[in-house]
This record gives sequence, C-alpha cells and structure tokens, in this order.
Amino acid sequence: MDPGLLFDVDPDPERQRSGREPLLGGELRERAVWVDEAVCIGCRYCAHVACNTFVVEPGLGRSRVIRQDGDSQERIQEAIETCPVDCIHWVEPEQLPDLRRRLEDQDLLPLGLPSPSRPRRLLPRR
Repeated sequence: MDPGLLFDVDPDPERQRSGREPLLGGELRERAVWVDEAVCIGCRYCAHVACNTFVVEPGLGRSRVIRQDGDSQERIQEAIETCPVDCIHWVEPEQLPDLRRRLEDQDLLPLGLPSPSRPRRLLPRR
C-alpha cells in the first residue's frame, strides 16, 4: 500500500476532530504535534524514533504526522529533540486545521530534485 494515500483520504469528512480523541487505544492529549514541512530536510530521524507518529511523505520527501496518538509523548519528544532543523513543534489541537490549510497553500518542491531556478551541476566537484 502506498503511504501517500493516507494524506488524501478523510475517513469521516462530516466529523470534526479536535486531536484529543483517543483513537485506536491512544491516550487523551492536551497538545498535538506538527511538522513544518517548509523547514523539514527529510532526514528521517523523527520517523525512525517515533515510527507510529511520523512518516516521510513519498512525493515531497518530507516528514509528516500521520497519527497524533501513535507513540507516547516521551517518544515524540525524543523525535522532536533529534530533529536537526527544529521543524517539529507541539501545538494546540485547535491549530491543526489552520496549519493544514497553510501547508496546502505552500508551493513546496520535492527534496532531492534540482531546483528549476538553479541548473543542475554539470561538472564534478574538485
């Protein structure tokens, strides 16, 4: 199964989630975790530390939160502390819809591909 499909499917569009629901045996939380994908460099550290919470989105190569209740708060905090660019943040659950909308409005390029504004290197480095 393509993990990218998780980002396109809304299981229940009529029900608004607050991020505090204990889905599938999770724990009730007062805060949510968010990855600022514009800053993310795709190092995968967070996905290795908290693999039930973070996944590397296949199209852009950047980390994304797939479940708020996937790992313990301690494990998520460890993933936050391993991030070399400080792009993972604790936020209020009520902020998530606005953050998702702002993410959709950004024009992010996939990591690892040459930028259209900068030509690809033709000669090897010395």
